[in-house]
Amino acid sequence: MTMTAIAQPHQDATRTGSLRPALTAITVVWFGAVLLAFFAGGFVNQPGQPPIHFLISVGAPIAAFLAAYAAIPRLRAAVRAADLALLSAVQGWRVAGFVFVAFLAFDKLPGLFAWPAGLGDVAVGLAAPFVALAVLRRPDTATEPRFVLFHWLGILDLAVAVSAGVLSSGLVPGLVGEITTEPLTRMPLVLIPGFLVPMFVILHLTAILKVRQLMREQRVTRG
Repeated sequence: MTMTAIAQPHQDATRTGSLRPALTAITVVWFGAVLLAFFAGGFVNQPGQPPIHFLISVGAPIAAFLAAYAAIPRLRAAVRAADLALLSAVQGWRVAGFVFVAFLAFDKLPGLFAWPAGLGDVAVGLAAPFVALAVLRRPDTATEPRFVLFHWLGILDLAVAVSAGVLSSGLVPGLVGEITTEPLTRMPLVLIPGFLVPMFVILHLTAILKVRQLMREQRVTRG
């Protein structure tokens, strides 16, 4: 093993440590912006109009993360130092998505949204601890296709949920009747599309991007 390879983890950890306060501050400001937008009525949607506010609240943070990753070397170093087991385990919180099915049972959310969003989240949440445990037991698991597949499926689940939420918002007259995803515009559910969905996507992407870096380094070493 070369001296460069030995020094790399220390360098990544140092860069990550210096970047951590900025990342924490950005997350706090982001969360605060979502709260301000809610209290300012920014999530209120008119019937028949596309829920642009939700699409922006989900898409803008993800786009900002990808742009920053491409432009900021220190962020790429932070991704390189990320804990893949932790990134996988935190997705276990997604089991809370079963609340959508509970809301459906009380006629508070439409089935078009609640079933795919709720069951998809539960599936990802139940699988997450097993994925994390596999990485802890054998770190090389992270470079296997099944690890990356888990994270892509997690993103797909969230994309399906957002799409179902848009369709169930009253955008298409008669599609879901009187029960729409309007409860997602009120506290505390508004925090799901406004903050948690993009955060979970960013965590999935962080894991995928780190694995890409690892595989690239492996190819260079073997070459």
